[in-house]
Amino acid sequence: MTIARYYVMHAKEGMSAALETALRAVTDAVRPLAGCEGVELMRDIGNERRFVFIEQWADVDAHKAAVEILDKALFAPMLAALDGPPDGLYLDYLIR
Repeated sequence: MTIARYYVMHAKEGMSAALETALRAVTDAVRPLAGCEGVELMRDIGNERRFVFIEQWADVDAHKAAVEILDKALFAPMLAALDGPPDGLYLDYLIR
């Protein structure tokens, strides 16, 4: 059963490009991990500072295991560009 890990993130003023670059790096690091079934990165057409990042995982445990093995330094550029903590939640697919 595939689940989604959904995040909404906002860049600090003037940091949209930096956040996009950081999220691309996270995407590249997450894709090959065991249990990852895909990653999507989107930007809001009406608000260039708002990003949506969706990971697809085999299950919640696969996501949690991946978080433990990712190099924490990977997140420093992302955290520096964020205007507050990401809004995140786990979702079950009903129709795919």
